[in-house]
Amino acid sequence: MAYLDPYTVPLTANKAAHLLRRATMGPTRSEIAAFTGLNPGTAVDQLFANVSYTASPPPPVDYAPTSPYYMQPFTAFPFVSSRSGELSVYLRYWWVGVMMLQNNKPSVLEKLTAFWQNHFVVSQNVMADYRYMYRYLKFLRDNSLGNFKTMTIGITKDPAMLIFQNGHGNNKDHPNENYARELQELFTVGQQDYYGNPNYTEEDVKAASKVLTGWMVTNYYANGTTDFTSNFHRNYHDTSNKTFSAKYGGITIQGRSDDTAGDVEMNELVDMLLRHPETPKHICRKLYRWYVNQNVTQDIENNVIIPLAAFFASPENNYNIKPVLEKLLKSEIFFSDQNIGAIIKSPMEYLLGMGRYFEFPCPDMMTDTAAYINYIRFFLWGMGGMNLEILTQPLVFGYPPYYQVGYSKNWINGSTITARRGNSDTIIFPSQVVKPGYVLGIDFLAWIQKIQPNFADTNTQAITPDEVLAAFSKNLFAIDLSDAQKTYLIDVVFMNNLPRIEWRYELNAYRSNPASTTAANAVKNRCSNLMRYMIRMAEYEVF
Repeated sequence: MAYLDPYTVPLTANKAAHLLRRATMGPTRSEIAAFTGLNPGTAVDQLFANVSYTASPPPPVDYAPTSPYYMQPFTAFPFVSSRSGELSVYLRYWWVGVMMLQNNKPSVLEKLTAFWQNHFVVSQNVMADYRYMYRYLKFLRDNSLGNFKTMTIGITKDPAMLIFQNGHGNNKDHPNENYARELQELFTVGQQDYYGNPNYTEEDVKAASKVLTGWMVTNYYANGTTDFTSNFHRNYHDTSNKTFSAKYGGITIQGRSDDTAGDVEMNELVDMLLRHPETPKHICRKLYRWYVNQNVTQDIENNVIIPLAAFFASPENNYNIKPVLEKLLKSEIFFSDQNIGAIIKSPMEYLLGMGRYFEFPCPDMMTDTAAYINYIRFFLWGMGGMNLEILTQPLVFGYPPYYQVGYSKNWINGSTITARRGNSDTIIFPSQVVKPGYVLGIDFLAWIQKIQPNFADTNTQAITPDEVLAAFSKNLFAIDLSDAQKTYLIDVVFMNNLPRIEWRYELNAYRSNPASTTAANAVKNRCSNLMRYMIRMAEYEVF
């Protein structure tokens, strides 16, 4: 295998769907069709070019009709402490809506933003100021494809991160080591190398915490305030020299005492962290696990992670993120058959992907607000029931399935599999009213009418159960079904052990009299039972 060499075979529907499932929040059927046949490099370039269409959505607003700030952006009115919980939920509504609304311009932005949000974790459970959380999330979206050094410095000074990791209370008299530890353990060098050797020492944590003293935030959770930012205060900064261990080559960062001390020392600290040979490997390993396969073998470490990390840190690339992700998504290893269907879907990929695959239109959040909220609530709280609450990781490590042994297998347990089935049943047996005339879910009768040629002409032969299965399963699974599985789905699930000819009689009865509830229900029930079973198959859980 050529590993990071470009994959050059024109995309089949299966490979196009694989790219779109991994690089976006899930493809629509029309997007899969549009990408089928493209050169892989062209397809990936299109996903990056489309970022320009998705990068600047309208900001989150106050959705409460009784509020004096109804439909005004969060940053346009003073902080309202009594409504912090409510407005924090509205921020989640906003981000889920941005994930869903791609308008046939699928891009890498939201999936990559989710990666960085699970890397540079700030949890809404701790960060209760909705303004700070929006600023933090916007920073991640704006910098997701930029320079990693710029991103690391920016997130280190971000007000939400300063509060979340106690950087706000880190001063020369009472140094706080929380962020200095996570900056190394999680955000840059990683706790250990591939072979289990530590990448830094406790003394390095202490030294880094001194570098980071003196940064404070303004007006956190202060009712009625409009200004919120972070600033450096030299009087609270440790001006001593900070010497690091041999893990960093014994570097000393000179202590400073002027107004530029915070920025200058932080810049030197991040430069030092990025020069550590394990930093680019740590980031590339996480990207590989997010986009390709969560099992990093010695072979993958040698032939993918190490060369990709060398490219990431090379002078010509200088820690720019976009070229690294482009190289990974265009590679032979990404499109390898062994990596298709190798990851269990997270609740985001499962539920948002389902909504996008079946192409349920998302109402406009500004002009059809009540419907938008009804729509988004289903997806937001559905994901929460499956152990992924947007913006609320339980620990700074992120969601457990992204770092614990077993990785994506941890999304599945007795509780979450029940929740998954409950959410999919809501889509297959529609009950979620978005607005009058719009019930969220699959219209099987419309689907059958679309795939049946000359639907009203009963002289035209009715489509067969095989054709129904082919239409329902087209690009639904990452892995092709076996002939035995197809036979079972048709004869046992779809026909309920009746002769297949019965379907022709039932479909023609419906075609002859579409207004007949009995005839319509006979067709709809077979279709919904088939799709329900298919969505519950193990093959649907992976991507």
